[in-house]
Amino acid sequence: MHRTLADDLSRLPELLQAARDVAAREVAGLAGRPVAVPGRAPGRMPLPAEGAGGEGALARFAERWAPGFSGSAGPRYLGFVTGGATPASVAGDWLTSAFDQNLSAAGGSWAQELERETVAWLRELFGLGEAHSGAFVTGATMSNAVGLAIGREWAGERLGVDVSREGAAALGPLDVLSGSPHSSVPKAMSVLGLGRDRLCRVPLLSGGREAVDVTALEAALAERAGRPVIVVANAGTVNTVDFDDLRSIAALKERYDFWLHVDGAFGAFAALCPEYAPLVDGLDAADSVCVDLHKWLNVPYDAAVQFTRRRDLQVSVFHNSSPYLGLPEGEPDFLHLTPENSRRLRALPAWFSLTAYGRDGHREIVERNVALARRLGAGVEALPGLRLLAPVRLNVVCFTLAADPTTERVAELARAVTASGEAYVTPTVYGGIPGLRAAFSNWRTTEADTDRVLRALAAASG
Repeated sequence: MHRTLADDLSRLPELLQAARDVAAREVAGLAGRPVAVPGRAPGRMPLPAEGAGGEGALARFAERWAPGFSGSAGPRYLGFVTGGATPASVAGDWLTSAFDQNLSAAGGSWAQELERETVAWLRELFGLGEAHSGAFVTGATMSNAVGLAIGREWAGERLGVDVSREGAAALGPLDVLSGSPHSSVPKAMSVLGLGRDRLCRVPLLSGGREAVDVTALEAALAERAGRPVIVVANAGTVNTVDFDDLRSIAALKERYDFWLHVDGAFGAFAALCPEYAPLVDGLDAADSVCVDLHKWLNVPYDAAVQFTRRRDLQVSVFHNSSPYLGLPEGEPDFLHLTPENSRRLRALPAWFSLTAYGRDGHREIVERNVALARRLGAGVEALPGLRLLAPVRLNVVCFTLAADPTTERVAELARAVTASGEAYVTPTVYGGIPGLRAAFSNWRTTEADTDRVLRALAAASG
């Protein structure tokens, strides 16, 4: 064994303690560090010929790179829809690396059963029935891709084509209908060979809504009668957290033949709260469902879950035929259910967080985030230099400059907010108007944090 490697092994407890000290210091100071760090990163160094050892690597990281890492796990990082990492999920994530389980197959480990238990808990959390099975994937993009891949196989089943063997070309054109699809949907269509141009945008409800007009959707389905279609419904759009009427869309399946995929990347968490649960009424009727966990579940990147009613078709798409891996019989190993053979035990941080805080703890995070989003929305409305672009429906505040909101001026506003170190928000375009969006999904965020964000916005727009 290389002498430095052997030395690290002999001093592993000390190395882990040193890493713990760095992590604890960073987490304890997270609320005070700059939310984003503008400026240039250090220049690249050549690959070391002689290693510095674990503690040397830790010291170099802390000196060269750690100061430039954003406070994205902190309470005022409101860009994208980014959660943090609850204390229990961090502990679970560390143990995921320490145990380093190979989830390609059972392999003499109970790890797969832990993932199955966690998936069952999540299924219950989102109000899905036992007809839905699931698996962990990297994020919403992969979850959507898996759902659409199963839908593609379903379309082949309807047409007498085995797409997994004959290819997407044998299927012919397959339309995907959606009102306000997330950008990951056409990306998944490209990867799956369906083609981005087969995404057909259905008219939305009037009044600045991002929800699909179900009457228009029915008309689009009627035009395509006789051929299978995939419908992507949205449970929480990224700009305004609008929800399609899932129950009404599912009712259309009585008259039309389509695969219903619901993108509930973060909106599915509305199911946790009695006040907001009606927004996801009908989710259980979906053929496949996407939920992102490093958003509102607040587990470390990367983690998401996918659900489907057709595990048989999922196995048809993703099974891996190899003597050393075995056949996907009975309860299939997870490598037969997702694109990855090599799978990290992503379920463990989620299992830790759900075990530690339960349904009630995670419901409190959702309810508090929604209340804080409304608090910021009211503050934005009161500022003379800003205006809301849409009502605050759940946990996202979509706003812009009150006067002359050009792309350049809105971008300058975003840069000024970022430069303050107080907050981070991301740009968007809503109704043809450039704007910004502040998404609340972090378990740490408080009223005091929200007020600091508001002061940063006031200073940048004044």
